[in-house]
Formats: sequence, C-alpha cells, structure tokens
Amino acid sequence: MRKSSCKRSIVVMFSIMLCTGLSLSAQTQLNTTEATIAQTIEEQWKATLDLLQQSVDINSGTYNIKGVRAVGEMYANELRALGFTVEWVTLPDSMQRAGHLVAYRKGSQGKKLFLIGHLDTVFEPDMPPNPFTKLNDSTATGQGINDMKGGDVMIIAALKALHQHNLLDNTTITVYMTGDEENAGYPREIARGDFIARAKEHDIALAFETASGMGTIATARRGASGWQLEVEGKQAHSSGVFGAAGYGSIYEAARIINSFRERLSKEQYLTFNPGLIVGGSEVVYNQEAQQGTVSGKTNIISPRTVANGDLRFISEQQKENARSVMREIVSQSLPGTKATISFVDGIPSMPPTEGNTKLAVQLSEVSQALGFGKVNPGNPGSRGAGDISYVAQYMDCLDGLGASGRGAHAPGETINLYEYPKLTKRAALFIYRLTR
Repeated sequence: MRKSSCKRSIVVMFSIMLCTGLSLSAQTQLNTTEATIAQTIEEQWKATLDLLQQSVDINSGTYNIKGVRAVGEMYANELRALGFTVEWVTLPDSMQRAGHLVAYRKGSQGKKLFLIGHLDTVFEPDMPPNPFTKLNDSTATGQGINDMKGGDVMIIAALKALHQHNLLDNTTITVYMTGDEENAGYPREIARGDFIARAKEHDIALAFETASGMGTIATARRGASGWQLEVEGKQAHSSGVFGAAGYGSIYEAARIINSFRERLSKEQYLTFNPGLIVGGSEVVYNQEAQQGTVSGKTNIISPRTVANGDLRFISEQQKENARSVMREIVSQSLPGTKATISFVDGIPSMPPTEGNTKLAVQLSEVSQALGFGKVNPGNPGSRGAGDISYVAQYMDCLDGLGASGRGAHAPGETINLYEYPKLTKRAALFIYRLTR
C-alpha cells in the first residue's frame, strides 16, 4: 500500500473509533491498584481542601511578587514531601515578575509527563478581597479558586495519592507552575525560555487550567496576538471632507476595521477584536498602558487615529493568512489618508492533533472506569490562550484538566466542590496509567 493511502486509512480508522466510542486499549475498568488510589484521594480530601483554602487566601496577583512566591513556597513544601527536587526559576528584576516553581523527579518508567499550573491570578492586592468561603455543600468562592489554584492543588493531591503507594517511583514527572501566566513578562524568550526547554525533555504535557465540566477536555486552544493600526489624514475644514481634503483618519480607520469584519469574520476559530480606538485633532496614545487622550472639533477633519486589538487563531498558518488579508486592506487607502498596521506575537496556538485526540480517548477510558461517563474534545473556540501553547508543537497535549467552576477572572469566582474530587481522581488515575 502506498504511504499516502496508508496514512489516509489510519486517519479514517481513527475517526471511526472516535465516532463509535471505541478506544485504543479499551481499558475501561479499574484494577485493584487504581481503586486504592481513588480511595486514598477520598481519605486525604480534608487536607486537600485545607491546602486549597490556604493558597486561595494568599493574594497572588501577577504583580504581587511576594504573594506569588508565598503560594509557590507552600506548594514547594508539599512537592518536596513527595520526593520531588524543587527549584525556583528567577527572572530579571526588570521584568517585574516573581518567577516560576519547578519540581521534578526522574526515572525510566512509562511516559515522561510535564504537568502545568500557574501561581498567579488576575486579582491584585488593590482589588476587593474575596477569601475562601463555602457557599454551600457543592460550591465555594475565592480569588483564583478555579483559575487556577484549584488545578494546582489537584496536581498535588493526585501526586500525593500516588506517592502514598510508592507509585511515583522510577517515573519522570515535572511539575511546572509559572508565576505570570495571566500577564506573561517580556521578552517571552526569557519569560518562557526555561519552561520550553524543560518541556522538550518530556513526552506529554498536561495542563490543569479550569475544566469545562466533566464531559469535555481541551485538545486544542487558540493562540493570541495583538495588532495596532495608525492612520494619518489631512487636517482641514470639515466642509472639504470627501473632496480635495480627502476623507480624514477616522473614516479610513472605520473603513479598515469594518473591512476586517467583512473579509474575515466568517472563518472558523478566527476572531479579531478592536479594543481601543482614539481619533481627533490631538491624540496622545500610551501603548504600554493602552490608554489615550484625544481632543477635536466637529468642524475639523481629524488628522490622526490609533486603534488596537487582539487576533486569535487556531494555527500559525491561520494567523499569518489573516495578517496578510489585514495588510492588504490597510494598503487600500482612501484619498488623503495613509495607514500602517503592526503586529506583536503573544501566545502561540495549540492546534488539534491526532496525538492530542488519542490522549483524550485515554482520559475518557479513565473517566468511564470511574463511572463518570465519556469525555469528548471541546470546542477550541471556547478557550483562550494558555501556557501549554508554548510547548504544543513539541509533544502531545491536553488542557482543561483542572477544577470546574464559574466566573473565572471576575469577583465571586467559584469552584464546583461536587466535581472537584471526581476530577482529582480522574487526574490521578490518568497520570498513573500514562506512567506505567
């Protein structure tokens, strides 16, 4: 059989397996060891919730360097007790970031796993406090409780259950919790250089960002980048607009942005959002703060407009194709105007792959063995960018393995305490099977 035909056959067979619910190993029953792991998680549950509460009650906004490090040291102590070697990766002071927690053990058994969390939240010390509070038997609230201290503590709880039965022996597992996921420092080559280098030494990356419930998992995440549009026009009396004076910068900016919408808005997984626009006679724009002041008059054709926004994409090819279209639109200037657009890379995408889908099938087997039902790949368009995307090109990946809840990044963020122990058991058994 020719290689191309063989490859197509494998893809077709794989698709049939997914559609029919068949798995690659059909390991959908717990063995004695796995049942014991699940029971251990139940027995340790009070300690798990205590650790979650303690970490949630420490403010660790991205710019609260002391708070981020305090949460990191709390988790570091837990991981040292499980036989992990712990390091703190420092970043240059100029980046104004706390650095990253790394814990690892090395062996020769099973897959080499790279487990991803982050220590920081979007809630800075000057925001209203929201300590850990149980609202009822199945819900608790707190800053960063599901994004993603719930996921961080889940990693520790799963590993603790495995360690209690000596099931981490001879495994290669690295736990990497970044200190600035919510607002990564620049340059990214430094902020994520060590992260990428260590990840490359592993076979599989698993990220414990917020789960979208029990039945879905992220096999893909969109990337994020930024764009900035600058438009110049001829300042003149408004009575001359559309004539010798041209159209002015505001009309040209409106044409460009609306043309982006007309040409690109129907493409699956591609979005581009203008977040700020300022235009007038006098424009002062602070790019770093993303703030602007403007003045103008209704009888003056505005000479300057600045707009910026984000661009989200499922693959590098989609990103580059979109940028080409945007540049083309910008180049077609209205009379009397001149426009330029610039782009800045943010977080790369985590495109869907067969390897990622295979991991989702294996996770679904674990879920079914626990009696929790099937797990299916979620919609990539429903998730933003995350740390796992920096390493997705190097290995098979899954994300969204962490705690479930509501209101991430908003006051009153919650965690689902009914699903949390189930998701922790699922994570522990998934790690166990991958490291056998």
